Amino acid sequence: MKSSLSRLAAVLAAALALPATADGTMPMTELTVGMYRIEAEVAATQDNRTRGLMQRSAMPQNHGMLFVFTDARQHCMWMKNTLLPLSVAFLDDEGRILNVEDMQPQTEDNHCAARPARFALEMNHGWFRQKGLGAGAKIGGVERLGGYAR
Repeated sequence: MKSSLSRLAAVLAAALALPATADGTMPMTELTVGMYRIEAEVAATQDNRTRGLMQRSAMPQNHGMLFVFTDARQHCMWMKNTLLPLSVAFLDDEGRILNVEDMQPQTEDNHCAARPARFALEMNHGWFRQKGLGAGAKIGGVERLGGYAR
């Protein structure tokens, strides 16, 4: 019973941390890694994960999109209808980077997690490399969002 209440409290806290939006935009959250702050849209529903960053022509520096999956699996990403070159970091349940993949616009190549991932963080192409971030680096703030996926 105590573990069920703890889990319920965690899910409620995650839901309250991200305001629902009525206009179809995705909620925002702040993530951190080292001294860097990231403003990330949160794609936590199937529709939002499917749409992702398609049809966007620009993304501000230090902004990205966090994909929150319902379970940890070897998820793959592609760039169909995506106009921006991006880099994606696949993350475990605790926000540790498993691997980073660079992706070219408007391609259907699969870019997959090296191991089961619970999250994927897309940033402008080369962002992770420019910051010296790779496997093992921890993205702070994602761990509270795991219960938010639908």
